[in-house]
Amino acid sequence: MMHIESPKQLAEYRKKCVAEESKYTRKVLVCCGPGCLANGSQKISDEFKRILSSKKIKGFSIEALRDTGCHGYCEQGPLVIIEPDGTFYTHVKVKDVAEIIDETIAGKKVIERLLYCDPDTAKKIEKYSDIPFYSHQTRIAFRNLGRVSQCDINQYIAIGGYQALAKTLADMTPEQVIKEVSASGLRGRGGAGFHAGKKWATCAGIQEKPHYVICNGDEGDPGAFMDRAIMEGDPHSVIEGMIICSYAVGSNQGYIYVREEYPLAVVNLQKAIEQARELGLLGENILGSDHSFDIHVSRGGGAFVCGESSALMKSVAGEVGEPRAKYIRSVVKGLFDKPTVLNNVESLANIPVIIDKGGEWFSKIGTSTSTGTKAFSLVGKVNNSGLIEVPMGTTLREIVYDIGGGIRDGRPFKAVQTGGPSGGCLPESKLDLQVDFDTLTKAGSMMGSGGMIIMDDRTCMVDVAKYFLSFLVDESCGKCVPCREGLYQLHAMTVAVSEGRATEADIEKMEKLSDMIVIGSLCGLGKSGPNPFLSTVMYFRDEYLEHIRNKRCPAGVCRALIQYTINEKCNGCMACITACAHHAITGKKKEPHFINQELCDKCGACYAVCQHDAITIT
Repeated sequence: MMHIESPKQLAEYRKKCVAEESKYTRKVLVCCGPGCLANGSQKISDEFKRILSSKKIKGFSIEALRDTGCHGYCEQGPLVIIEPDGTFYTHVKVKDVAEIIDETIAGKKVIERLLYCDPDTAKKIEKYSDIPFYSHQTRIAFRNLGRVSQCDINQYIAIGGYQALAKTLADMTPEQVIKEVSASGLRGRGGAGFHAGKKWATCAGIQEKPHYVICNGDEGDPGAFMDRAIMEGDPHSVIEGMIICSYAVGSNQGYIYVREEYPLAVVNLQKAIEQARELGLLGENILGSDHSFDIHVSRGGGAFVCGESSALMKSVAGEVGEPRAKYIRSVVKGLFDKPTVLNNVESLANIPVIIDKGGEWFSKIGTSTSTGTKAFSLVGKVNNSGLIEVPMGTTLREIVYDIGGGIRDGRPFKAVQTGGPSGGCLPESKLDLQVDFDTLTKAGSMMGSGGMIIMDDRTCMVDVAKYFLSFLVDESCGKCVPCREGLYQLHAMTVAVSEGRATEADIEKMEKLSDMIVIGSLCGLGKSGPNPFLSTVMYFRDEYLEHIRNKRCPAGVCRALIQYTINEKCNGCMACITACAHHAITGKKKEPHFINQELCDKCGACYAVCQHDAITIT
């Protein structure tokens, strides 16, 4: 690659990249996101390479094969898309590759059995743009996922990458960049929702040097993987956003803090950084300007609390990742006690688009106070799990039913948990709420980084609160007493409810304790830590009282309060006997079985495998 020394040279280089891409009239996009990789998509890509290396197809060659980032529709993977037709193949196997090459790439015929099948109409849909999961989305942060190879700077440049950077350095002052970001109304996508423009302006106005830019890629919320997908599948969008930010705030050094559990993100970011350096888009005098900036990847230590800004900066500096009092703002004294701008991956991925299309364009998407789009990981008891991106203000109902396809097995919707372990659970009556920062907070939950877990009627809300409180107890750094001891006691009292040992007076104690934890905790982990209990007791108080008064778990989850029995529907199929690891079930084939309650561990394995509704939970 050449070393680009001016925006004009970048424009010339882009023409070459576009010309190279236009050589291929057809392209094969193989999803190599984590979900598809787990199902063998790398073997599928390797099979494409193996066969194509010995075949000659007009308008197509092995160079037109793309190992892309996550396409989002994890439920249907492994995924293969044929462009420019947009043919969308699902559940692809290695044995299907030869047929795809012969029939679709060479013969331009569609393979019906590999197409997506609409569960409502049972019709096959060829183009991914016609599939409801995609057609209801608006992709800005995810704009390049599934379009380009994970670590190919030339493909990124060909579709307009680093164009916003060139515009920034050639035509804009730092003040103009900040004005554009402020006009966009962009709020931090990491969960706090602080206005990015205000943060940048404050840091830029501080005379003390040096200034630092940090990208938060920690993303510790269970079930959340939006930032992971961007770092793995479109790392250059993050890098470009960081360079633009560094120019605006006067920084020459940046860090990307990546969660320890994301090794592929680290690899792809490092590759992308090296490519940008080689082209002259990182380092000294970027694009011939007076601005110099470089990026270092810093790996997290696996601590959830390091997602909190001040703890993250301590960790980057090589110290113990503990938060500090919030009266000291990181834009004033952050990394190494110097002015620091910290934004998360999704926030920074939006920056190039905002600069390219303008802050006013971005501000017209979403709501007046929560502009733009928001990415979510949609998981749990929903038919279409995966990554989505929708305009702010989209209702929960649209997300769950129009995009998510409703609840699995046709069961009733019970709750949706938003905002990660410190978020809240919202009931069916809140399904028509708009998803934005302020509305979710007023409802007793929060946006968080974008995790969204869907629950059906078989979910016990006391058990949900117990699970997330247990997570937060383990992840508390222990620096302040309200969080360290308060969350521990709140969790212990929730366990007592789940085991039928609590009284009604204990609920009032738990609510008072929660208030004290919120008031007295040092950082956001403690201040939002009681949310799993507070939101569930707000909307599902009857479920708590059922555990306490009647010693019964309505959802049949809490082991201390349930009992499995076999009813008259048992036909002696012996499936439950095979599944029981404790040998608690006895009986002969084609004869009713029996559960020995003294041996039963209440694990639910028998209930899960029974196909005849012969297991009753009481």
